Amino acid sequence: MTHVRLREEICRFGRSLFERGLTPGSSGNISLRLDDGGWLVTPTNASLGFLDPARIARLDAQGKLVSGDAPTKEIPLHTALYETRAGARAIVHLHSTHAVAITMLPEIDPKAVLPPMTPYYLMRAGQTALVPYFRPGDPAVADAIKGLAGRYSSVLLANHGPVVAGVTLEAAVFATEELEETAKLYLLLRGLNPRYLSPEQVSDLVRVFGLTLPRHDEHGH
Repeated sequence: MTHVRLREEICRFGRSLFERGLTPGSSGNISLRLDDGGWLVTPTNASLGFLDPARIARLDAQGKLVSGDAPTKEIPLHTALYETRAGARAIVHLHSTHAVAITMLPEIDPKAVLPPMTPYYLMRAGQTALVPYFRPGDPAVADAIKGLAGRYSSVLLANHGPVVAGVTLEAAVFATEELEETAKLYLLLRGLNPRYLSPEQVSDLVRVFGLTLPRHDEHGH
């Protein structure tokens, strides 16, 4: 796909996410890794609903601005996930309401923020890690993400929002949406003793769809 098409794709998905209320105001950012090692990144203080393809930042492999507007201040997030997730070609970071809400709950397991609620959550988002709160743009967040050693494609930043990597922008967007919907389900069912997928059902998904789930691998079930 040409860079022109990739820029248009960023704008199309960004507008879709914004119009459905998944990231308000000028929050959220999207990046795409290019074949030359550089990136396309949404600009700082830009609303995902009103992106201009020509103004999207183009960075070289060293992270230097080549063209377009200044990139988002969340570059450390993106860099850390690209460095640790070898197959990642796109990253979506949103401030989606329900995903942010669950980061504040006391019972959340940082190694598996959400239980196995639906097959599509596991198939698209895998499992989700929680990293502690950092000020937006703080380079220290990169170390926290690197500490996950690439085991997770979806990460929640405490009191802030999700960061999700995918092999394509479409895959990253769909995984982010699935994470948000699963967070909404969790909040709807919290305290009602819902039935989650059993370990056997999770194992079946892992086997049939070739999933890599950090917790599943760790415990071997």
